[in-house]
Amino acid sequence: METNTASLICQQLNCGKKKNVALKGTATQSSQYDSYGAAGNAIDGNRNTKYTDGSCTHTKQDSKPWWRLDLQDVFTVTSVTITNRGDCCSERINGAEIRVGNSLDDNGNQNPLYTVLLSLLSSSFQCNWTMGRYVNVVLPKSGILTLCEVEVNGHDSSGWYKPERCLSY
Repeated sequence: METNTASLICQQLNCGKKKNVALKGTATQSSQYDSYGAAGNAIDGNRNTKYTDGSCTHTKQDSKPWWRLDLQDVFTVTSVTITNRGDCCSERINGAEIRVGNSLDDNGNQNPLYTVLLSLLSSSFQCNWTMGRYVNVVLPKSGILTLCEVEVNGHDSSGWYKPERCLSY
């Protein structure tokens, strides 16, 4: 069964409860296609994948479309879950980069690379203590970016946590 959700899970020791820190953040994006496609729709807690129901983002055709979440503080990111559009156009997300860091240079699109979404299939990668205030999803080519939900699980960066490995499923 094909799913529209890609979850990048970081398995950690002593990381405490899983908490979606995105819900208290603010979102912005490179452009907005129409009234349905606001950036904040991706952090409304609703995984609905039908665009016209009003819970997905949608940029215009941009040279390098991006979406950015400001977590309002620095967090150690333990997982990022992206829910893709399901009613059409799911291939638009292919090649999108997830970046996590503290810089707003190039709208945050130069922050350290967390992973690349080659598809919504599984892949494995190392976390390497991913910390930051900003979580970006950027398509490094001309196109349209649509996201239906972005969940960022993490914890306050003041504790000591040891990542073991990260998985994408």
